Amino acid sequence: MKEFGKKKYYYLQQQTLEEIKGLENKPSLLMHVCCGVCASYVSLYLSEYFDLTLYYNNDNIYPKQEYDRRYNELVRLIEEYNKNKGTNIKIIKTEFDGENYLKKLASLANEPEKGKRCVLCYSLRMKQAMQYASDNNFDYFTTVMTISRQKDSETLNKVGEKIATLFPKVKYFYSDFKKDDGILKTNQLSKENNLYRQQYCGCYYSYNDFLKREKR
Repeated sequence: MKEFGKKKYYYLQQQTLEEIKGLENKPSLLMHVCCGVCASYVSLYLSEYFDLTLYYNNDNIYPKQEYDRRYNELVRLIEEYNKNKGTNIKIIKTEFDGENYLKKLASLANEPEKGKRCVLCYSLRMKQAMQYASDNNFDYFTTVMTISRQKDSETLNKVGEKIATLFPKVKYFYSDFKKDDGILKTNQLSKENNLYRQQYCGCYYSYNDFLKREKR
């Protein structure tokens, strides 16, 4: 797949969708999601191919009010889709444990955005979600985060690929949702549904960086 360069994961994504298109029954997919905005296009898109469940496990989000706000917007969006677009998307929410999560990231406090701290953050959440997928017999697992222009799809897919070796019962669904105008479609659906758009990634460190930007 080297010849596809930066489009490698998009082609793997499309290849899998082509393979399952003709199946009599939709395979099940558990997708880690971080907010309504990122889920707006991707969840609608994937629901055509999968029996889709969204997994909201985001202990990284700071403060708790922000965690709740993003979750509530996600619920509002999916209820709208299920009611008016004929989807049957489900949501699972884990119990929030932000204090312990922050302790896990503390040793990398001085890392820049997109550095080692972020990779650890992706890994912790994706591993927890893939564990759930394995325990509950899902066919596939993926993360919505490759839709974000602030996140590197190659890094995320490499993290997912590595974690998938621990859970052989679940297939890792490679993705690069930014391709094929994914960001444009996300922005359009976010506006149509009047979704709250957060101003920082989510964690305590990105929150403080946001406050500094606001002061400047």
